[in-house]
Amino acid sequence: MTTTQLTSAASLISTKGFTSFEGLRASNAVRVSCFSTLKQNCLSLRSFRGLAIKAATTVAPKYTSLKPLGDRVLVKIKTAEEKTSGGILLPSAAQAKPQAGEVVTVGEGRTVGKNNVEISVKSGAQVVYSKYAGTEVEFDGANHLILKEDDIVGILETDDVKDMKPLNDRVLIKVAVAEEKTAGGLYLADASKEKPSIGTVIAVGPGPLDEEGKRKPLTVAQGNTVLYSKYAGNDFKGSDGSEYIALRVSDVIAILS
Repeated sequence: MTTTQLTSAASLISTKGFTSFEGLRASNAVRVSCFSTLKQNCLSLRSFRGLAIKAATTVAPKYTSLKPLGDRVLVKIKTAEEKTSGGILLPSAAQAKPQAGEVVTVGEGRTVGKNNVEISVKSGAQVVYSKYAGTEVEFDGANHLILKEDDIVGILETDDVKDMKPLNDRVLIKVAVAEEKTAGGLYLADASKEKPSIGTVIAVGPGPLDEEGKRKPLTVAQGNTVLYSKYAGNDFKGSDGSEYIALRVSDVIAILS
């Protein structure tokens, strides 16, 4: 009978080649050390060096002012929610990335044709911006974002998103309620409900700028029921639990009547 010999794991794999993780450091980057070269039976696993996850750029305290240039805006980021509506504390990984903040200062604007177009938002305005826009900086002890004016979705007139004033070529839509039954009358579970792509326009922006720096009116109006691209725009939830989406008018596919 053939005898099967089991050798210890230590004889197969030597752990001397493993390096430890450097962990999290209080710096502008989180550096992660990978495993060093491991050789066994001509199998080589090469290490990956220099992998870094960059955080916000920190502006030294000696700099007391930060002036954005051109059509850029400096926004103080709203603090992320640390609790759910039911009062449950959220870990950092589960906290939603903020999409709102307060305008601190703005640039001088931009030139379109022969006209200089000023930035339409002013210091102190509460704004909503695109989720992945801009460059994050830590300035004056708080997190800020430097972004282009066109990355600002709208101005918040109140604490409720339904009162948001869209900017440029964006529209604010109240999303239609998802169907709760199939055509055969069966009730659908929440996970089975298809995300609607239909809604009612409740506010429109002033329109994009033409080559002369003048506003062009949008092709949709308040009150229109529209069909829009499924994965476009920024989603929000109103204080009454209703779903809203802010998107560019180019993402509106059709008007329903």
